[in-house]
Amino acid sequence: MARSKGERGWPAPPEPLPVAVVDNHTHLDTVVTWEAEGWDPTLDDHLARAAAVGVTRMVQVGCDLDAIAWTDVAVRTHDALLGAVAIHPNEAVRHAGVRETAPDGLDPEPVHDVSLADAIARVEAVARANPRVRAIGETGLDHFRAGPRGRAVQREAFRTHVALAKELGLALQIHDRDAHDEVVEVLLADGAPDRTVFHCFSGDAELARLAVSHGWYLSFAGPVSFGANDALREALREVPPSLLLVETDAPYLTVHPFRGRPNAPYLLPGTVRTVADVTGRPLVDVCTALAATSEAVYGSW
Repeated sequence: MARSKGERGWPAPPEPLPVAVVDNHTHLDTVVTWEAEGWDPTLDDHLARAAAVGVTRMVQVGCDLDAIAWTDVAVRTHDALLGAVAIHPNEAVRHAGVRETAPDGLDPEPVHDVSLADAIARVEAVARANPRVRAIGETGLDHFRAGPRGRAVQREAFRTHVALAKELGLALQIHDRDAHDEVVEVLLADGAPDRTVFHCFSGDAELARLAVSHGWYLSFAGPVSFGANDALREALREVPPSLLLVETDAPYLTVHPFRGRPNAPYLLPGTVRTVADVTGRPLVDVCTALAATSEAVYGSW
């Protein structure tokens, strides 16, 4: 669905990075339908603008049935893209037919006609058939958007995705919103895949240290640049380069000073520069390490 135009359009491209990096989590299927003032880009336009500033490769994430189908095609036809597929925890609730008032106070979304089992079977089919799908994700727990029944559904769907990632030898991308303890509990009880990524990490330094102790990867997005997020920046300082990733989560979570405007992979350099500033490491070293870590998780493009 196309988004309505806002008063503020796409931000100008940033200064290029000295070494090319990877956006390890983006939703280009939504980015390309986002209407904003001043630019009406195609997917190829977005990929070209990203490459021009040093974001030459991306992991495209499809986490509902339409997005999974889009991802399956896009990663086959665009060399800059690899894929991740899953049923998002909030989508899992809808596929399970659960409607209940959640802590966010919003009206429940309509349920889906496709069962949760059939939806996850579609994830498995695409992941098995497409060698450019390198991760199961995003999957996990979202306690902000789910009540008690929904949380139970999410937990079982998460466990199923964890098992699938391990069976297929793929990385796992985790969605963790207001559910840190419960996500860790599932990973420790079931056994995390060898390459487990906390997408858009939102925990504190203690959780970062715990994740690092288990060899889990932490991916930071635009919020690490927001003024109020000192705890998130403290967590970033706990992560060694070998376990650190960056992402846009586009079209959401646009880096400062563009918060509230549409996001896209070409804006990732703002987050990369924040990482360099917060960690006190040279920008070129940060970029080089990010590229190497991305390949360690997802393989070569």
